[in-house]
Amino acid sequence: MRSFFRAILGAMAFGGVCVGGWYFLADRPLHPGPRTFHLPAGTTMRAFAEMLKQRQVIDSADSFVALAELNDEGQALKSGVYRFPDPATPLQILRMVVSGQVVEYPLTLVPGWTFQQVRQALAQAPHLRNDVKGLSHAAVRAALHRQGSLEGAFFPDTYYYTYEASATSVLIRAQKRLQALLGEDWKGRAPQLPIHTPEQALILASLVQKETAKAGERRKIAGVFMNRLRLGMKLETDPTVIFSLGKRYHGVLTIADLAFPSPYNTYLHYGLPPTPIGLCGARALHAALHPDKTRALYFVATGRGGHVFSDTLQAQDQEIRKYEIDSTRRPPVRKP
Repeated sequence: MRSFFRAILGAMAFGGVCVGGWYFLADRPLHPGPRTFHLPAGTTMRAFAEMLKQRQVIDSADSFVALAELNDEGQALKSGVYRFPDPATPLQILRMVVSGQVVEYPLTLVPGWTFQQVRQALAQAPHLRNDVKGLSHAAVRAALHRQGSLEGAFFPDTYYYTYEASATSVLIRAQKRLQALLGEDWKGRAPQLPIHTPEQALILASLVQKETAKAGERRKIAGVFMNRLRLGMKLETDPTVIFSLGKRYHGVLTIADLAFPSPYNTYLHYGLPPTPIGLCGARALHAALHPDKTRALYFVATGRGGHVFSDTLQAQDQEIRKYEIDSTRRPPVRKP
């Protein structure tokens, strides 16, 4: 019996040592804090363990390497920037660097932005390798394998990228998102629209995007534009003039601005402008391809974020006077 009890006690002691050893190696809480840890490509497990020790996250680099070997991880470590939870166990940290759970940084492209504004966002994005900096539009198109304009060529959304990812990789993802959405919406478009290509739909959607932020107005504004296109009227939409002016625009359009010579100026030219004038979201694109059936040919801003729609020029002029909008800003529009 004594031998039996000695064996039991020995097994318990051994088990306790194993449990304690495993706790020390894998399960004890560590406190890496809110700092980030940059692991360049080619960093070994030993080098990473020494980094953790140097930054006082662990006491022993040998114990961390031993944990990696016990888990058959060896040198399988993914490069990148890491931010570990606090507290975190050695095993949690090991699994994160082995599986590549790196920090991702957000970049938001906003509906209505021009490509110049997209460029500015790329330049200001932290830890993003801006490989389009200083490139001409033609060079950027070549890098993206794109034939058309860069204006309105990307879907506005928040994109996440890893440390030292390229700006081109983000733009390619945004471009693919837009093309997929445009292709799907074009297939399901309303019948008998006076536009003939997906690119024209994108141009029209960019006008709708810039004209209103109210979800309930998008399809009606698209309907007004469709009516004007069918009747051969100029679209006469202010955002195209503002786009034409670029840095010359200072917040208020004048009569001289409306006469500014540009192929984008829809007060001077019939039909759609040559390219989109900004990024358009999914709802603006859907509105452009599913416009309201309306008789309205005009709309005017109320000054409170919305618009009033009119079927005739006379009614439009009354609405302009009602909302005390200076009608001299806009040249008179002939009835079709």
